[in-house]
Amino acid sequence: GNAWAPCIEEKMVDGKYYKYFFYFSGNPVAGGGKQIGVAVADSPIGPFKDLGHPIITESPVGHGQQIDVDVFTDPVSGKSYLYWGNGYMAGAELNEDMVSYSGEIVQVENKPEHYQEGPWVYKRNGHYYMAFASTCCPEGIGYAMSDKATGPWSTKGYIMRPTERSRGNHPGIIDYKGRS
Repeated sequence: GNAWAPCIEEKMVDGKYYKYFFYFSGNPVAGGGKQIGVAVADSPIGPFKDLGHPIITESPVGHGQQIDVDVFTDPVSGKSYLYWGNGYMAGAELNEDMVSYSGEIVQVENKPEHYQEGPWVYKRNGHYYMAFASTCCPEGIGYAMSDKATGPWSTKGYIMRPTERSRGNHPGIIDYKGRS
C-alpha cells in the first residue's frame, strides 16, 4: 500500500550537489487513508531514506485521499510546488529543503475542466502546461495552460480522449533530444 503513484524531483543543495526527493502516496499508519510522504537520496537510484512521517496528512476539501503527487520546480523562479488530488486538486509551495512546505495548502478552485487526478506540470516556451487524467471512468488525458505555475489554468482539450480500452491514465512529459 505504500509508494502509490510516486514522482522523483532533483534539486541542487547548497549549489554543490544534487539530492533526489521521492514523493509518494502511502499508508503511513495501518488502516489510515493515503497521505503524502517523501524519501531522500544522493542518487536517483537510491537508496532512499524515508522521513518517517508524512508531509501532507489532510485534504483541503475535508474528504478524499492525498494521492497522485507531482512536484514541479519552476526553472525561472527556482520555487518548487507540490500538486495532488483525486476529484479535487490541491497544491503547496515547498520550502528550499523540499521536505516541508510554506504557507497554506490550497485547493485549486479553478481546476481544469474534466480534471480527475494525476496532475503533471511542465513548462515549455514560456507557458505552463498541466496534463492530467481526465473524467472517470474510463479516463483520458487532458491538458490546460497558464502563465504561472500556480494558475489560473485554462482548459485546452484532450491529449487522448477517454476510451474503454484504457484505464488509470497518468501523464508525464519530458524533453529529450529537442523534442517533448
